[in-house]
Amino acid sequence: MLFFCRRRSLKPFATLSFTTIIQFGYTTIVGLYSFLQLFASLSTVLLFINGIKKVNKMKTYIFAGASSAVAVEAARQLTAAGHRVIGISTHEEVVPYTEHHRVDGYAAGHLPAIAGPVDGLVYFPGTISLKPFRGLTEADFLTDYRINCLGAVAVIQQYLPSLKQAGNASVVMFSSVAAQRGMPYHASIAMAKAAIEGLTRSLAAELAPSIRVNCIAPSLTDTPLASRLLNTPDKVDAARKRNPMKMVGDPAILSNSVTFLLSDASAWTTGQVLAVDGGMAALSV
Repeated sequence: MLFFCRRRSLKPFATLSFTTIIQFGYTTIVGLYSFLQLFASLSTVLLFINGIKKVNKMKTYIFAGASSAVAVEAARQLTAAGHRVIGISTHEEVVPYTEHHRVDGYAAGHLPAIAGPVDGLVYFPGTISLKPFRGLTEADFLTDYRINCLGAVAVIQQYLPSLKQAGNASVVMFSSVAAQRGMPYHASIAMAKAAIEGLTRSLAAELAPSIRVNCIAPSLTDTPLASRLLNTPDKVDAARKRNPMKMVGDPAILSNSVTFLLSDASAWTTGQVLAVDGGMAALSV
């Protein structure tokens, strides 16, 4: 194309031969084609580089209660996607965490220092203390409240500065279907989990828009914590019959809810109690 911009190529159109016009057109088309090829190649390279940046944007998550069956499933998904997942647990190291910290409890003074921004925090510890109301002691209520609520408070307070550093972080806690639906023998745990739901909404309002806060409210799920409630075929069958979907909760399904609430896909979701319970809280079937 530049060749025909030279001075000697400038002639009145009427004096140009047919061959010269054809050569000019051909050369112009070839030059334009080469330019478009180069532009397309550069665009492809830029898109590829941008795609790599997006794929390789590693995030950092903290899982308190890392030995939970749901926590382990969620950690597997996130580490497989290239993210850093830090496990904190009162138990010995479990896979598949990027790093693991064993603690004596989820209280101030027991939690490890973790440097740098934290994109997400999940508090998994919980209890299933089912007793008739008349048999519950003050110690029972305090134990449930300490593990389910005060532990969550301590962990969130510990890592709140790191969550603020991330700029667009997510906190996830766990409630229970028992907080919304009255069930016999659930007085203590229902009180503690209802407090978690109140904490979720309050923190969501206080920390918006930089930090989202949600909680998941499952029904009975097949985890080691619930093993004594599902340790015979008859108990499993009874649990399934009570559920509108005729099933017992699966840790893998709950882990999907965890990763969703941590991800950018839930960027417009905060202050919510996500019922993952087979319809137990809302339906009477």
